[in-house]
Amino acid sequence: MTDHAPDPKMLAKAETLTDALPYMQRYAGKTFVVKYGGHAMGDPELARDFAEDVVLLKAVGINPVVVHGGGPQIGQMLKRLGVESEFVGGLRVTDAETARIAEMVLAGSINKEIVSWISAAGGKAIGISGKDSGLVTARKVTRSEADPLQGIERHVDLGFVGEPVAVDASVLTTLSAQGFIPVIAPIALGADGHTYNINADTMAGAIAGALGASRFFLLTDVPGVLSKDKQLLSDLDPGRIAALKADGTISGGMIPKVETCVAAVDAGVDAAVILDGRVPHSMLLEIFTPQGAGTLVHR
Repeated sequence: MTDHAPDPKMLAKAETLTDALPYMQRYAGKTFVVKYGGHAMGDPELARDFAEDVVLLKAVGINPVVVHGGGPQIGQMLKRLGVESEFVGGLRVTDAETARIAEMVLAGSINKEIVSWISAAGGKAIGISGKDSGLVTARKVTRSEADPLQGIERHVDLGFVGEPVAVDASVLTTLSAQGFIPVIAPIALGADGHTYNINADTMAGAIAGALGASRFFLLTDVPGVLSKDKQLLSDLDPGRIAALKADGTISGGMIPKVETCVAAVDAGVDAAVILDGRVPHSMLLEIFTPQGAGTLVHR
């Protein structure tokens, strides 16, 4: 019998798996909701990495639920069709024609592309929207903005832009129990019978709260919440977030993201994580390593 020393690289891989074991045991049977968007969704290599990560989570007994965005893709399609867009407070004013195009892009091409990536990685993905089985009920979003001429607030009609008011998560728990990975487009019906386009972050947070998810991951194009000297803040609670907003550390586009995380935690999610989706396997680093990879928001 020949005595061979183990390959150091293979040994390191084995040790990585044993290091991850306690985390696998901790999260087995739990639900993770992942908001997928940004540059990670437009890069084929990162898309493959993301799909493999989601399939791995399912393989180790975690139930992932994916909610995706698609603002840039909607913008590209509108431009191609010669439809002008107006934005108020970061939300696209959505008339009936824009709403139809948004649904076509979100629930059609983007949703099925993500399903295809997950299927190619060996998972059983199924694409739905908030309209299916009454998953999400929406209501019309109302916004106001300052009128520069009169110096007063004026109401702005955003059209068919909605926000979730109710989530019936039973269809998701049923699909997960049968081995499926739900992939959800942020489109939902209102009680008025109209179809509404919903901000994907908001939709994902509402679904995470309804499911009582163990983790809610918000994949973005930044490492997480940064301090004023650009250092990653890895652990935050609502009180600390309020202070960071007050002193200007958290500003601009990060404000709605942290507010979504706080709302999800208040609704019953154990913790929410803001992660850089441009980093390969950032979710796995966050879940299965002690140092994590983003900003964790907890009670």
